[in-house]
Amino acid sequence: MGGLKAAADIMNYFDTNVEGILMDSMRESDEEMSQQIQDLMFVFENLVDVDDRGMQAILREVEQDALMKAIKGADEALKEKFLGNMSKRAAEMLADDLEAMGPVRISEVEAAQKEILAVARRLSDAGEIMLGGGGGDEFL
Repeated sequence: MGGLKAAADIMNYFDTNVEGILMDSMRESDEEMSQQIQDLMFVFENLVDVDDRGMQAILREVEQDALMKAIKGADEALKEKFLGNMSKRAAEMLADDLEAMGPVRISEVEAAQKEILAVARRLSDAGEIMLGGGGGDEFL
C-alpha cells in the first residue's frame, strides 16, 4: 500500500542480520527496487546519528570537494557534526571555504551527498562503522 517508502520504513526496524538477508534476496530478484529501498532507508541527514569514530572514518574516505558540496545542503546540526569531527584547523578551513563558495546546484549537492552515503554504506558493510537505524543489536 505504501510502496517503497513503507518498505524502507519497515526494513529500518529489522535487526541488521535480517535486513541484510532480505536485501540480498530482493537484490537477486529486482536489483533496481532493492537499491531504491536502500536509498530510502538511510538518507544523508541520518549521518547525524553516526558516532564520532564512524564520522571520522567517513571523513577520511571522502574528498574535500564532495564534502563541501554535500555540507552546503545540510542542516546546521549535520554541518556541526562533520566540523566537530575534524581537526580545528581543517574545520576552520572548510568553514572558510564554505563561506567563500558560491551557489551550488541542487543536483550537485545531492550527487555529493549520495557519494558520501555510498562511502558510509561501504564502511558499514565492512563492519568499520555502525549506521543508525532501528536494528536490535545490543552492546556490552
